[in-house]
Amino acid sequence: MIDFPLVRHTLANGLRVVVAEDHTWPLVAVNLWYNVGSRHEPPGRTGLAHLFEHLMFQGSAHVQGTGHITWIERVGGVVNGSTWFDRTNYYETVPAHWVELALWLEADRMATLAAALTKEKLDTQREVVKNERRWRIDNQPYGDWDERLQALLFPPDHPYHHPVIGSMADLDAATLEDAIAFFRTYYAPNNAVVTLCGDVAADRALALLETYFGDIPPGPPPPPPPGRQTLPLRLERPARQEVLDPGVALPRFYLGFRIPPYGDDRFYAADLLTHLLADGRASRLYRALVRGRQLAKDVSAFALPLIGGVAALVVRATAQPDVAADALEVVLREELDRLIAETPAPGEVERARLRLEAQTRFALQRVADRADLLSMYTMFFDDPGRLATELERYRALDAEALRRFAAGFLDAEAQATLLYRPQPAAAAAVAA
Repeated sequence: MIDFPLVRHTLANGLRVVVAEDHTWPLVAVNLWYNVGSRHEPPGRTGLAHLFEHLMFQGSAHVQGTGHITWIERVGGVVNGSTWFDRTNYYETVPAHWVELALWLEADRMATLAAALTKEKLDTQREVVKNERRWRIDNQPYGDWDERLQALLFPPDHPYHHPVIGSMADLDAATLEDAIAFFRTYYAPNNAVVTLCGDVAADRALALLETYFGDIPPGPPPPPPPGRQTLPLRLERPARQEVLDPGVALPRFYLGFRIPPYGDDRFYAADLLTHLLADGRASRLYRALVRGRQLAKDVSAFALPLIGGVAALVVRATAQPDVAADALEVVLREELDRLIAETPAPGEVERARLRLEAQTRFALQRVADRADLLSMYTMFFDDPGRLATELERYRALDAEALRRFAAGFLDAEAQATLLYRPQPAAAAAVAA
């Protein structure tokens, strides 16, 4: 699966670097992961990891304002960042002859952003995050499903309980000193991975990484995530929440289950099972609920690749306009129970595996996606070479392994149910 050279190295300051040559196109992806996400945030200061996704583009010692974005776009590149429960990443894809620019920009903010932070920047980006929440969550139909389901699956003292975007009250309470302390704790070379993937020779890439990052001093070892670190891999009892929402027009279910964390062999069974359930028009739930009984407008399923001792599997189904939510819920649960009771046909499992493999191989054609995966495998497993063996973990699973997983983790007693019900006026508007 991995057919390009792969070189890894650790600088003296603890920065892990990975280089993957690919001279197909004159592009280089620069991908930087920090081992900090929402689960690392201290109580009362949730949202800091995501806030830094914004602050990291507000200037450093030698880059003014939003210059990081301006410079990358000026040379024809793309740039962005993202925040997750377990990590934060920043990335650029640039023409190969501009790779030094991307490295200099990343190194400058790693080394100097804390000194460049001001109360004005903090206050401005705090308001930007609040507006982001209003737009992306509060004013979107079903927009808060993930934080509601998290609260059902994970207790308040667990670091996956709170949403990645954080509490707005916590953000309001955060001071400049809080932000600087958070940055200095987590945004250091010994808590990061940099991957270069594309049209760059490995020896030159390693020399450039040493030049730009080698003199940045390491930080102290970061503390472990706060709060409860272990949970049973099943809910102790079923959990349920129903939401009457004026912003939704159709009933929608989210079924959540705790599952083993990413990296555990059973996680791969969970992931493959979601493809069997809801990936494509030939998937089990689509055939049964959308095309067959026509109870659902859409279905989906996915496993969240969390590494903090536990992960989650989610099944989603939206009812057709004239279908009662209760009728959809009964049949949805029947389909999961059938998976527990009956081993899937080998052909059904093979179809799901082939779709998963095709999607993975397609993503690997893009240097940006490949760089991101290499950073992930290095950060989570200290093994970028895992990219070459990941699909074998799915190929090792047979139909009975999927049934055993379903029986162990997807029964009704281990289920968290989130149901959005529309208010009558909203439902009537759809029917009209």
